[in-house]
Amino acid sequence: MKEPKQGMVPGTARRSGGRGVETRHYPVEGATARDVEIVRSAPVEKDGPQLRVAPPAPVTTPRAPFVLLVLVLVVGGVLGILVLNTKINENAFQLHDLRDQQAALDVDEQQLVREIAQKEAPNNLAAASIQYGMVPSNQPAYLKLPDGRLIGMPQPGQPGQKPAG
Repeated sequence: MKEPKQGMVPGTARRSGGRGVETRHYPVEGATARDVEIVRSAPVEKDGPQLRVAPPAPVTTPRAPFVLLVLVLVVGGVLGILVLNTKINENAFQLHDLRDQQAALDVDEQQLVREIAQKEAPNNLAAASIQYGMVPSNQPAYLKLPDGRLIGMPQPGQPGQKPAG
């Protein structure tokens, strides 16, 4: 082995595989490296067989279970989408029927509101009361709501009497 020259810094690196020791000398000038000079020693022989990495054993997976799994997933997905689509369409028909029913009920409600408003009109109330044999009173009594006091004395109406007003 050589000795490092002046101005050279020795370094060693060990390589695997029984190749031996490799010594490197790095020439420096000040704090800067210049060239690299590599000195190799003779390879070291080992007794017995050399160890090496064996390739991995080939992995074989059975294809039938995988293909069956993929097939089951695809068929299940298609059937699920079909059932979901059928339910959505069924609900759409029910929604349409309910909207038609709601529209008919809205029309009925408007008609009933008009009938109530017509029967609440003062002229219609007076005509209906006369049909039932009621007569108007010229002296009504009033109730004061917070305490329930009666204001005025009511007098019964007389047949053929016209209402005051």
